[in-house]
Amino acid sequence: MRKIFCTIMLIVTSFHQILAPVWAQLFKGEDSFFENWSVEQTYTDEYAFSVEKDPDRDFVILNLTDVQLKKWQAYSEEGDLATKIMDKLVEQTKPDLITMTGDNAWSTSTYLKLIIDLEKYNIPWAPVMGNHDGQSCINEFWCAYQLYAAKNCIFKFGPKDMGYGNYVINIKENGRIIHTLYMMDTHSSITEDNENGTVEMGGYDHLWNNQIEWYKWAVKGTEKLAGKNVPSSVFIHIPVYEYHIAWDEHRNDPGSFGTCHEEICSPHLNNGFFSVCKELGSTKDIVCGHEHINNFSIEYEGIRLTYSLKTGPGCYWEEDMSGGTTITVDSNGATNVQHVYIDSSLL
Repeated sequence: MRKIFCTIMLIVTSFHQILAPVWAQLFKGEDSFFENWSVEQTYTDEYAFSVEKDPDRDFVILNLTDVQLKKWQAYSEEGDLATKIMDKLVEQTKPDLITMTGDNAWSTSTYLKLIIDLEKYNIPWAPVMGNHDGQSCINEFWCAYQLYAAKNCIFKFGPKDMGYGNYVINIKENGRIIHTLYMMDTHSSITEDNENGTVEMGGYDHLWNNQIEWYKWAVKGTEKLAGKNVPSSVFIHIPVYEYHIAWDEHRNDPGSFGTCHEEICSPHLNNGFFSVCKELGSTKDIVCGHEHINNFSIEYEGIRLTYSLKTGPGCYWEEDMSGGTTITVDSNGATNVQHVYIDSSLL
């Protein structure tokens, strides 16, 4: 009898998770979940999420990327393996925060499964959207709502007309901002509206001009609050164009590590975001996903460009290039980036 009751409750809970964002979108209105924003408004400490660093040790961020299981995979051997890899990473790195750089899951059922897996750690986690998030799902709003509603998930829809999930996280020590994370949506494919409707133009999209203005506003606002330039990291899915130059010209530099086993799929045109990061002098790390068998990390013109290590077998992978990436933050806000490889044959 107890087993029957538990099964009924699981079914009811699943239906609620599936239908709640649909009702919210239809009756509350999707726009109500986004904030109105302009460059004229005052940046305040309350605008950002805050997480506290223990003064006695480095703050550990564990980044997962491109888990990207399809419908049936989440409940098969591939799904079990992905979960075991994540479990091992959390056990090994003991993170204070888990971040995700997009292509989190690739269907309605796998999104629900992924959230259940992440919630069990009882650790704050913060994702950005990838170009496949929303595909094979009810819609992308549905995915974003699932993240927004999850108990331990740090996620905000962000300003309107910038995609889903542009938000700020401040790492603080004794109430002082020491490092800031900018979580940003790089969207999907480039599209154009014409008389036939919206059509794909080919090539990957990236940060839009209004997102870059929002980033500048937030960096300057954080600097004003802290009374100094605050080191920061940007978490995105699709790499900035400069990853090409970094790999071609600096892969053998001291401090560079990792490899490039597939094409770097950035946008064809440079949107200038990297130059803005250099000009403001805050961002020291850009972390992305997108390519599953690229994992290089190279410092280029004062900013470390890192492909996070792919997590698990979803979509395609190389078994010896799977795990996660840690970004540790010390009391001065300085970072150290390392890949954490998990030998799946031992799980």
